[in-house]
Amino acid sequence: MTRNPTDDSVESATECNSSATTGGPETEAVPDVEVIAPAAPDASGLVQAWWGDGKGKTTAALGMGLRAAGHGYRVHVLQFMKGGTPSVEGVRGEYNAIEHVSGYTIENTGHVGWHGFMDDTADDEHAARARAALERARAIVDATGERDPTTPFALDGAPTDGVHMLILDEVLYAANRGLIDPDDVLDLIAVKPDGLELVLTGGHEHPAYLEGEADLLSHVEKQAHPLETGHPARKGTEY
Repeated sequence: MTRNPTDDSVESATECNSSATTGGPETEAVPDVEVIAPAAPDASGLVQAWWGDGKGKTTAALGMGLRAAGHGYRVHVLQFMKGGTPSVEGVRGEYNAIEHVSGYTIENTGHVGWHGFMDDTADDEHAARARAALERARAIVDATGERDPTTPFALDGAPTDGVHMLILDEVLYAANRGLIDPDDVLDLIAVKPDGLELVLTGGHEHPAYLEGEADLLSHVEKQAHPLETGHPARKGTEY
């Protein structure tokens, strides 16, 4: 499902970087490019959470996942509520991009429509999807605990073969809206193995239950949003 870059592509990228500086001042800013090989983090196992009414929570988490995957760590994203709306295509840019990054996978359990927004779906349908996502998250956490997340995992393995980073996208929204219980989120934190990095996103309301539980708790505050000036979700930026 995912592919490693070939040696030829790495050499080509290196040559391109070198040629870009030819004739100009010497710089040490040109990044090194290496083949992605299975590896394990030297230090991992924290809980990170992004919440708030500002845009960029998922974007930040996906970017961190990309960084981790670039070091050969096994990363999986489980989306709780992003089932799409009439203004958003079914296939988002991150799905296509992640498909081509070794060791980085994503799955979506959200119902079509957004709970309470551009949606006439019954609450129990959204709740059923959210509970299914929670069960899936627990299965991945438990499976990782049965293995050793301080060791490398196969980059083409299933998430239940073990991951180093698990991103639960929009899980805090699901908890805020009563689709799952905040105590279920705390249970995941309590049972996760020490070497598993757990990343949580979503929610406009302050997740007070995460205080003292999350190692990083970031508030993303909205000061302006393009929706307020008539700009709908745009391909390549919002999806």
